[in-house]
Amino acid sequence: MATRRTFLGTAASLATVPLLPVAAQAASDYPSKPIRMVVPYAGGGSADVLGRVLAEAMSRSLRQSVVVDLKPGAGGNLGAELVAKSAPGDGYSLLFASVSLSTAVSFTKLSFDPRKDLVPVAGVGTLPSLLLVGARSPYQSVADIVKAAGRGQPIDFASAGYTTGSHLFGELLKMEAGIEANHVPYRGSGAAYPDLLAGRIAMMFDVAGSAVPQVQAGTVRALAITSSRRSKSLPDVPTLAELGYKGFDVGTWFGFFVPAGTPAEATTRLEAAVLQSLSAPEVVTRLASVMADPIPGPGRDFGRWYLEDVERWAKLARERKIVVGDK
Repeated sequence: MATRRTFLGTAASLATVPLLPVAAQAASDYPSKPIRMVVPYAGGGSADVLGRVLAEAMSRSLRQSVVVDLKPGAGGNLGAELVAKSAPGDGYSLLFASVSLSTAVSFTKLSFDPRKDLVPVAGVGTLPSLLLVGARSPYQSVADIVKAAGRGQPIDFASAGYTTGSHLFGELLKMEAGIEANHVPYRGSGAAYPDLLAGRIAMMFDVAGSAVPQVQAGTVRALAITSSRRSKSLPDVPTLAELGYKGFDVGTWFGFFVPAGTPAEATTRLEAAVLQSLSAPEVVTRLASVMADPIPGPGRDFGRWYLEDVERWAKLARERKIVVGDK
């Protein structure tokens, strides 16, 4: 997992790029008014918390307010569609997207194509997820869940919505373990915790940024982590790969996009602001606290990485015949 040192090192490498104060990089008046950052997920989750920290840092770089606008729904696709189809491509609408923008291409019927209707601006990082059960759950391990499912015991797993990481990771576990489990989507992972704690839901994958405080508070237990190696923050939590589920090295990434047709100058200014924000102390601290790993930052590199991620999930859908049910 990434540490504070990792992100300080990444920030230092970005600092070698000639990123002058954004206001000095162009003679135009852009941005001359507040910029709307659409976060297509529910309030209080990792996207909301991380997005607000980034918005503050970007506001300083741009010398203009970046205002967070929560537009949850349809696993992140509602807000993404809003930016892709409704927002004017003038540089004043910015999408803070996540992995659902990759998975939705293969698992959802979209009214827009994120590969064509959105332009990558910059990548931020990728966060592992934890497989959680309630503190009073009888399941002490992943093996316990698999055995219960094998005996025909009904297993329900919660998610933050269709095609979100929490949904697809659950489907992937079903495939890898060869078990049946019923998907129960919620409007964000935060809405699922009461049912998880009460035992009405057996398990849930949640992004580390949201899950770790719950684990530390003792309200839930972490049975496994989705990354390729254990976290220094939770060294006793095994990876799913080491438990025998080799298909697991997955995470929930975050990055910025603008509508197609946005002026190149505006996109460049926004890219610079995001990259500068990644070296801000509060952003470095936040990313390290949620066990984030770096992903390609500059727009062109992030764009290539995003398309590779789309294909990765498409290949998974084809080869493992993952079906996510009705949307």
